Amino acid sequence: MEAILESTITCPNCGHKKEEEMPTTACQFFYDCENCKEVLRPKEGDCCVFCSYGTVACPPIQQNKSCCS
Repeated sequence: MEAILESTITCPNCGHKKEEEMPTTACQFFYDCENCKEVLRPKEGDCCVFCSYGTVACPPIQQNKSCCS
């Protein structure tokens, strides 16, 4: 199964949405909301901001692999 590389991140602070391309070689721990400038970090138990705030989990999680290893 090929991983989906596009995910829409929704800022929990202001609700702003933006489609982003997910990295395939590293986790993204921080994301700056371009609307309210809030720095998003993963929720406890999640490996990256895409798993916490995106419409699609990061590529390693989609492929049932360990993320950030």
